[in-house]
Amino acid sequence: MITYEYERIADIKRLNFIAACLEKSIPAGGRVLDVGCGNGVISRHLGQFGYNVLGVDISDKTIAVARSRNRLPNVRFEAVSAEELTAQGQQYDAVICSEVLEHLHQPGVLLRTIAATLKPEGVLIVTVPNGNGPREVCVTKPMLKARNNPKLWAFINNIKKGLGFKGTTVQSQADNLDHVQFFTRKDLQQLATAHDFEIIQFAKTNFVEDVFPFSLFTKRIKFLQVVDCQVAEWLPIGCTGGFNTVWKKAGL
Repeated sequence: MITYEYERIADIKRLNFIAACLEKSIPAGGRVLDVGCGNGVISRHLGQFGYNVLGVDISDKTIAVARSRNRLPNVRFEAVSAEELTAQGQQYDAVICSEVLEHLHQPGVLLRTIAATLKPEGVLIVTVPNGNGPREVCVTKPMLKARNNPKLWAFINNIKKGLGFKGTTVQSQADNLDHVQFFTRKDLQQLATAHDFEIIQFAKTNFVEDVFPFSLFTKRIKFLQVVDCQVAEWLPIGCTGGFNTVWKKAGL
């Protein structure tokens, strides 16, 4: 029986997307690299399907959490950078890069590293927020600007605490989770092309369930999260909160 550590419907939708892509693309028991694995939720989920998964992250703190929660012999975690891993010469049937690129000042550096670790016929699965999506426009970008005003930032934090927002994430224990990149669909396609990849599938995530004030209700009523994810499927892709994508090496 497959279990889920995530509770949020959009996160479960992302896990199901990743698992379904791997099932179609790589052999049973294939080797999977989870780059920027954070607390290891995705790695452990994929391990339930029998894949041999290595989760890597540069945060010792988050890898310690990932290891403490792991019970699967086919899943392991290492506190190393993707660049260090490349030097070992290992290659993988699939690489997962989920909610990582938006945190990097130079995402192309990581993509070059991933290209070196991915088998010629391998698949790269990338998930990122939509830089022009509802949450990034209405929450993330305004919050980043608000930090420049200490009094406003203190006021916002007090309001968030009063409303029960803890400021933590299931995904990672890393100290800095700021978004420094805001990708549109066109941006992602250009990034892929510039590093000899092609995106062969774009999929949608959610719509406004994680945008205040909707989030006050959706985090307590899961059915509203389900509806929100369904609504995202009916709307143009530019309205989605995030992109779930599949990449292949160009020309293969």
